[in-house]
Amino acid sequence: MSTNRNLFGTDGIRGIAGRFPLEKSLIRKLGAAAAEVYAKQTHQKKPLFIMGRDTRASGPWIAQAFAQGAALHGAKVIDIGVVSTPSIAYLVPKLKATGGVMISASHNPAEFNGIKLFGPTGRKCADAWELAMESAIETHPEVPAKVVTVSKKPAAIRQYLAFLKSTVPPRFSLKGMTLVVDCSNGSLSAIAPAFLKSLGARIVTIGASPNGRNINAGVGSQHPEKLMQKIRRVKADGGIAFDGDADRIMLCDEKGRLLDGDYILACAARILKDEKKLRGNQVVVTVMANLGLIKALESWKIKVEATPVGDRFVSECLDRKNGVIGGEQSGHIIFHDHLPTGDGLLTGLQILRMLRHRDQPLSWVHTLMRKFPQVLVNVHVKEKKPVDQCAALHQSIQEATKVLGNEGRVVIRYSGTEPLLRIMMEGPELNQLKALSEAIARRAREALGAA
Repeated sequence: MSTNRNLFGTDGIRGIAGRFPLEKSLIRKLGAAAAEVYAKQTHQKKPLFIMGRDTRASGPWIAQAFAQGAALHGAKVIDIGVVSTPSIAYLVPKLKATGGVMISASHNPAEFNGIKLFGPTGRKCADAWELAMESAIETHPEVPAKVVTVSKKPAAIRQYLAFLKSTVPPRFSLKGMTLVVDCSNGSLSAIAPAFLKSLGARIVTIGASPNGRNINAGVGSQHPEKLMQKIRRVKADGGIAFDGDADRIMLCDEKGRLLDGDYILACAARILKDEKKLRGNQVVVTVMANLGLIKALESWKIKVEATPVGDRFVSECLDRKNGVIGGEQSGHIIFHDHLPTGDGLLTGLQILRMLRHRDQPLSWVHTLMRKFPQVLVNVHVKEKKPVDQCAALHQSIQEATKVLGNEGRVVIRYSGTEPLLRIMMEGPELNQLKALSEAIARRAREALGAA
């Protein structure tokens, strides 16, 4: 079996920079394969790629390696610099590009990096295109490491910010609000604070001093503790935390309480329904959505569509159902009439718009649903065997499901980007959940081997 198969995970190619699959030689081949496949699929002799990256130190050399490969097949690359992933999704169709390239490992530590590819419409690259690129990489000869001049267009980000402003009323203002903004030392460090300040808010920043090695390090949406503390300390009206590439968001209210993707979806759904803008009277969630959110939506007579984990699946379901809003507990929220992908800054702007219009504080969002206790256990594994082929593990899952009955649930899945088995359980009793999840984790370690 070729080592090049299955390069693409659920969200592009990801790994430790400098190691397989993020070696310079393979990245150059990927650039060449992308240019070849995109040219064939779009019938363009010289594809145009819009490229951006987050703040990792490895970003520039990965960008150069990709451009070297792309140039071999006549493709042109326009580098717009350090930007968010969703801004690439917006700018690809806006600039009439053939595709987009985002160099980022999202919420992962600084030593990781990744390459996300977008199609001409700004949506994630189609599975069939990814498979075609993998096949092309297998047979492609080595690409020479010849320095390529890449066109730079950092001003393109202004078009994205103008788009964001167009999604709220012309006279919308955040004047009078104090917001703490945590940029995770990532993509929006130089963008989000200035943008929100331009809308009238007083901004207090944390996690906005990237040095190439500190992205996601103890800050951002994965580590909201500093944000919560800062809000209380400065008596802010709330706060926003992004992840490294800013496609996800966490909010905090003025009391310093965390409002994750479930709360954000509850707020958006409730207000959009009240405003008669919830087309189809439906919300798309993933199987990881908290039961409290499900019950809240059902109490408001809103239909719930559930997908596998991944904002890609949420976006595809919104396409099929002609929906307006969907997302994940992790903070990937898609306002589908604006963008086909999760966008942290757009989401924060929309929620603030809704609350300002209703003259409600962020703490109001906390009243919309009651979180069911939830336990998430990650088991590092050596191999990803089908769970139903591991008898003892499968039996422990069935036993836990039976114990919880209609008042809880068990969700078992493998991570699409890491060697992890994720065990998620919900129910009325936290101690019971901990005991049941640890029993499953113990069986998982025995069956799958601790990595």
